[in-house]
Amino acid sequence: HRRFDYRPKTDPYCQARYTFCPTGSAIPVMKEEDVIEVYRLQAPVWEFKYGDLLGHLKIMHDAVGFKSSLTGKNYTMEWYELFQLGNCTFPHLRPGMDAPFWCNQGAACFYEGIDDAHWKANGTLVLVTTISGTMFNEMAQWVKYDNETGIYYETWTVQASPDKKSTVWFDSYECSKFILRTYQKLADLGAVFKKIQTNYTSIILFSGEPIYLGNETSIFGPQGNKTLAAAIRDFYNPFKPHHSVREFFVDLFKIIDHVILNHQFYLFYNLEYWFLPMKSPYLKIIYEEVPLPVGSKASFGV
Repeated sequence: HRRFDYRPKTDPYCQARYTFCPTGSAIPVMKEEDVIEVYRLQAPVWEFKYGDLLGHLKIMHDAVGFKSSLTGKNYTMEWYELFQLGNCTFPHLRPGMDAPFWCNQGAACFYEGIDDAHWKANGTLVLVTTISGTMFNEMAQWVKYDNETGIYYETWTVQASPDKKSTVWFDSYECSKFILRTYQKLADLGAVFKKIQTNYTSIILFSGEPIYLGNETSIFGPQGNKTLAAAIRDFYNPFKPHHSVREFFVDLFKIIDHVILNHQFYLFYNLEYWFLPMKSPYLKIIYEEVPLPVGSKASFGV
């Protein structure tokens, strides 16, 4: 996943149904001698609206919590879409614009407090390590860098087959990956993690070797490939929001026709388009274990 030099301003066209990071605040500077507990937080996606519904499908959202021993204050840090999951996964086809229009930025959100009921009701709230104030402050500097350079949300992992050792063509870039990066940073700073099982959700597409198609200019620009541009627009059209049940099922058949019957998927990744020659089982949601990390330098207890 490519890193960028800066975060571009979002277009006013991109609107969120739910405000991104409504109570967000700056990350505080902790005293060096502080002892800070670090918590693994996980709950079903959209738990606040649908309860445990998506938890049954193991579609989970991840975050990390902190508790300062000196102040007693709790904090939550997470990473998610600025304009909800659908906008990050599929573009808008706007009238008068040839190229699909993407609202696919993601970012970190930090705020005071841990909503115990939210994480405990259908998910996880468990202590994973303890760090010093110095380590927390160094992590905060890394979060700033990570947030300014890793700016685009990517829903899909793309693999060659369901085999665990199969080639990963594209890796996702979403909430769980941010938490894994944060844990690894803490481990590199010296945090010693507890030996507990930790699982994360991945939504995987299965494809033969991807074919590079080009970027927005080379495909949709004045000298672009009109046939390819039309094919990409035609592929994305059925994924638009639906206003009736009939419209939904008509478009669902088109998606099945593209992806399963004709083995086609167009992926937008790092501002470039790729063709995926899809193959069985086409799509799978997995909830697999990823062990807590071990640091790259000598670890120490707090």
